[in-house]
Amino acid sequence: MNLRFPPALRFRDFRIFWLGLFVSVIGSQMQLIAINWHLYELLRGQTFTVQLLGRTIELGAEALGLGTLGLVRVIPIVLFALFGGMLADTRNRRSLLLFTEGFDVVIAAILAVLTLTGKTTVLHIYLISGALAAMNALEGPSRQSLIPHLVPREHFSNAVSVQTLMFTTASIVGPALAGLIVGYANVGYVYAINAVSFVAVVVSLLLMRYRGQVAAATSGLGLNALFDGLRFVFRTPIISSTMLLDFVATLFSSARTMLPIVASDILGVGAVGYGWLATADSMGAVIAGSALATRAEQLRRQGPLLLVCVVVYGAATAFFGLSTIFAVSFLMLMLVGAADAISTVIRGTVRQLSTPDALRGRMTSVNMMFF
Repeated sequence: MNLRFPPALRFRDFRIFWLGLFVSVIGSQMQLIAINWHLYELLRGQTFTVQLLGRTIELGAEALGLGTLGLVRVIPIVLFALFGGMLADTRNRRSLLLFTEGFDVVIAAILAVLTLTGKTTVLHIYLISGALAAMNALEGPSRQSLIPHLVPREHFSNAVSVQTLMFTTASIVGPALAGLIVGYANVGYVYAINAVSFVAVVVSLLLMRYRGQVAAATSGLGLNALFDGLRFVFRTPIISSTMLLDFVATLFSSARTMLPIVASDILGVGAVGYGWLATADSMGAVIAGSALATRAEQLRRQGPLLLVCVVVYGAATAFFGLSTIFAVSFLMLMLVGAADAISTVIRGTVRQLSTPDALRGRMTSVNMMFF
């Protein structure tokens, strides 16, 4: 296999945007891990009693609270993703990103101030997590639809690989740093770092030479525009089928939400161990992503390879659920990350290159609801 410097990073605008996102994703991953642990600590030892069919059922507040947090992060995506997709197709994507990223800075800073002054409550965590999820739903389609304008078509697959490598590397660095800060200092510092990290994206957008354009100026924000996007997605088998794979994997195989409980109650490794455990799937993804980002040739037999990755992802998740040994759990999560990284590159390349630019935002927004 011939290896080389990722060709996508040779293009100035993509390189600047990539670096800005790298810093921001590190901050976001730090906050994602820290906020899960913060909520777990706020609810530790509490229980809820429920009467069901004449029986009294006692529920642990930690598990219920973390499950609710996952729901809080999903609901805004369901509510706002499609609207974000229409915005991405009918507005200047770069300008839209400048607005949403600026708003992210404010939201993250509020959480940092509340936490550092000792005023954070469970409700604050839910409200701010929901607000950040809503901003992600609005900006996600624009962010992904912008990439094809920053690199030539022949290098787009490599751009997807480099993006995947960036996200997974940040998913290692972020949780590890968050685990150390949460373990030895105030969790509020994590939130402050995240607020500052959003500024990196704003700076990268300001430095870009590409000023953006409106992809579908005549579509508007009405129901017709929405249905145009939905019809395209569901009438294009290669796109709808890969989205269905995302949905099944996310619904039945995601192990991240309950990681604080696994780390503390099952594996007994505490906050620092939780931070390292949260990096395991990203470590596997970095190994796989590095190979993809530096290879000279395209992947062959992508269909069968995608199916193999899905099977490995599911099997490794199942073994992780059965494990009571830290090393085994870590290894299984690494396999989950490696399989997901390869399938992400295949799916992302196929979807973006199969979609007209005027529909990319709406296609991406539908995918966000599946994944």
